[in-house]
Amino acid sequence: MIKGTLPKKIRLPAVASMFYPGNAEELRNTVRSYLHDAEDEQNSYQLHNEENITLRVLIVPHAGYSYSGKIAAFAFRLLQNYQPQFKRVLLMGPAHRVWLKGAAFPAADIFETPLGGIKLDKVRMQRLTENYPWISVNDTAHAEEHSLEVQLPFLQETLADFELLPLVVGETKTEQLAEMIQHFSEDSETLIVVSTDLSHFHDYRTAQQKDALTANAIELLAAQNLFPEDACGAFPLRGALAAASKNQWQVHRLGLCNSGDTSGDYGRVVGYGAWALTT
Repeated sequence: MIKGTLPKKIRLPAVASMFYPGNAEELRNTVRSYLHDAEDEQNSYQLHNEENITLRVLIVPHAGYSYSGKIAAFAFRLLQNYQPQFKRVLLMGPAHRVWLKGAAFPAADIFETPLGGIKLDKVRMQRLTENYPWISVNDTAHAEEHSLEVQLPFLQETLADFELLPLVVGETKTEQLAEMIQHFSEDSETLIVVSTDLSHFHDYRTAQQKDALTANAIELLAAQNLFPEDACGAFPLRGALAAASKNQWQVHRLGLCNSGDTSGDYGRVVGYGAWALTT
């Protein structure tokens, strides 16, 4: 440590070896395998003319990799075309562990994963906290939260170098969040990632029906038609869709399934989807 500087505050992984492999080599190989398979698979939802679009937002699931890693990879594989462009990622997800009014950044300087540390963009985080009073600094909201953490290895494998703005989002007004996202609408160096699963613990057929309605709302940019029982990340998702509607961004479905498709258990399933918002 350089004399006169404070030690960096590091947020350690909370769900490594549970949601994804805790060993660096195994994790890297797992993520690369998902990305390779996503690249090779003839997915009916794949984007066409990818070189002619500008990527703004990815919407991705956040379950254990064995359940939703395949769907997440359909979205993250797109980033391999944007490595030099994106310098930072605004990563938003719901608060599963604590009740949260508004949204919260952590006090940490670095988010650690088995693949290494990711530097946080403290300058922009402070600026956003100062400009939007509903954004606070709350380490408790981040300490055990998995919705952001599970996205990090995919980002580390697909973006060469980036800084992170990790935002846990609780009960937040759609227009407030949309206004904050609008701050980045002309910033081609910032990728926005929204982390959300879809319906929870219905039987397979019921989940398919409910998730089809949610997918339709997302694809119509109908933020007002999304609720937490439809998608656990409804609050950040609403904000992103409202901003997308204002900016006339396009929505592309990349994948849609549920845990019954990956686990074979059709009794109580969780829905997963992936979308890209582009200009």
